[in-house]
Amino acid sequence: MTCNSGCQMLDQRVDEWLKWDKNDKTRKEIQDLVNEKAWDELKSRLNERLAFGTAGLRGKMQAGFNGMNDLVIVQTAQGLVKCLFEKFPHEEVRERGVVIGFDGRHNSKRFAELSATIFLAEKTPVYLFHTTVPTPFVPFTVLEKRCVAGIMVTASHNPKEDNGYKVYWSNGAQIMSPHDKDIQKSILNNLVPLESSWDLTRLTSPLVKNPYDEILSSYCSKLRQNIPKTYFDCNSKSSLKFVYTAMHGVGYPYVVEAFKAAGLSEVLPVLEQRDPDPEFPTVKFPNPEEGKSCLNLSIALADKNECSIILANDPDADRLAVAEKNNKNEWRVFTGNELGALLGWWAIQNFKELNPDKSLDNCYLLASTVSSKILNAIAKVEGCHFEETLTGFKFMGNRAIELIKEGKTVLFAFEEAIGFMFSSTVLDKDGVSAAAHLATMASYLKQKFNRNLSEQLDEIYKNYGFHCTKTSYYFCYDPNITFKMFQRIRNIKNDGKYPESVSNGKYKIAEIHDITTKKVVRYSNDNGAPAKVIYGVDLSPSAKPVTPTVTSSQMIIFTFENGVVITLRTSGTEPKIKYYAEMCAKPGDSNFGALRETLDDVISCVCNEFLQPTENNLKPKSD
Repeated sequence: MTCNSGCQMLDQRVDEWLKWDKNDKTRKEIQDLVNEKAWDELKSRLNERLAFGTAGLRGKMQAGFNGMNDLVIVQTAQGLVKCLFEKFPHEEVRERGVVIGFDGRHNSKRFAELSATIFLAEKTPVYLFHTTVPTPFVPFTVLEKRCVAGIMVTASHNPKEDNGYKVYWSNGAQIMSPHDKDIQKSILNNLVPLESSWDLTRLTSPLVKNPYDEILSSYCSKLRQNIPKTYFDCNSKSSLKFVYTAMHGVGYPYVVEAFKAAGLSEVLPVLEQRDPDPEFPTVKFPNPEEGKSCLNLSIALADKNECSIILANDPDADRLAVAEKNNKNEWRVFTGNELGALLGWWAIQNFKELNPDKSLDNCYLLASTVSSKILNAIAKVEGCHFEETLTGFKFMGNRAIELIKEGKTVLFAFEEAIGFMFSSTVLDKDGVSAAAHLATMASYLKQKFNRNLSEQLDEIYKNYGFHCTKTSYYFCYDPNITFKMFQRIRNIKNDGKYPESVSNGKYKIAEIHDITTKKVVRYSNDNGAPAKVIYGVDLSPSAKPVTPTVTSSQMIIFTFENGVVITLRTSGTEPKIKYYAEMCAKPGDSNFGALRETLDDVISCVCNEFLQPTENNLKPKSD
């Protein structure tokens, strides 16, 4: 077919697509658009291409180089395998192999199998899960089987139209720069698909192994080893019941096995959401982070069966949401920061029980910089260490590896977006193990103190200081508006002087950390104290920035004199401008109401003055 669009580049891209794509459905999609002379649509699909970043690939499943489809997957896998051969000796790649897993979305299994054929053509062993698995099983397998890399085909909690391609390095953590850039370069150098890349008959090769039974057994065994015997006893005697929803994802059978390993009673599943369903028929957004709006079926089941706790995984089971019925029969959905406080405290208790003769001075807690500072307060009192990283588990996972190499023990890491890493068994967020540890904690508290999770959270705030956090976001679909908004905060058009306060001086700013531009502004007198360092970026004015830095997105942190910290940042995967706000108090300060009111007021001032929602036509998050 000849394409005469009037654009030489587009004509070439159409020709390449129709020549290379072996999938009849997506090939016809492009042919139909050519017949319709839908040149603008074809340009957006073919002249632009999904770029491989530290989050891998994620996009809409559709024909074109800018979508998730067979041809893009083939090109990506061809580039990845060549990149691995550049990073490792050929014989090492062919000895250690790769692991590939997939979730329950449309095309996930096919994308996984196509990827496998490309590695098999290079005589590389593939540990290919033959059924859906949680995302954390892939980095776990990388470590268990000493693979050079791991691939998980998932779009996590994105809409049903999307899919993704997540890559883990040989250390068991998500890839970081420069690996992402090297993989992208290798993809562009290997765009022409080989005939062997489409040959699914290679899946019968003896180089293909299904690691399911071995990995599930090992995962549960290591989970069991990380739970003290006294807690097993509490679990076996516990009267608590747990409602569980997999949110139409992969989590249910794995949570069942994890609960068995922990000695917990079986969960009561939400049947309508128990099994993988790529249509996600009962939820508008398959994301438990949305709160009560996606937990209606869970709440109804819990009320019917007199259950007081709901556990929810997202569709690839790497995140965990929790809701609890309080003494007034009202349901409370915990924020990620609140769960981070609970699980972080529990990780310390867990370590103490497992290691009664060891101190905590070699132990670390980690959190992303937009998450609550509660772990820092806990660490100071308990005598362990706390570190912040940039946003994303790729930073926490890789930092954990560095600490472990130094002989340190990483007890826990979390991000406010309901991601939790309990111990260093999996070097990424893991919603399955987090569910088992959360349920163990709830059972222990109920049996030993007749205390629920909310009451324990209050105890944590009393002992370590109240940390009031609020997070939300606005939708902004025009990247130019987003860019101008942040440039306005930086006052680029005038003298480049950052704001000193909000609400006409009512709330004065002490410090501003502009992560994007690697600048720090300090207005208050800090008595010569050194500049604060967030791991990965040295923000002191005279210091040379240390990679990795955040240049692909906007992020500014404002610290106010009254103790409020607010971070404004753009999402890397969605058209959102997010804010993360926190007011911290010292242990013993119980005037929680006044702290919340102050935090709310500062948030309102910052959003209205810096983001200007009305002027910029920003759409707020729907409750």
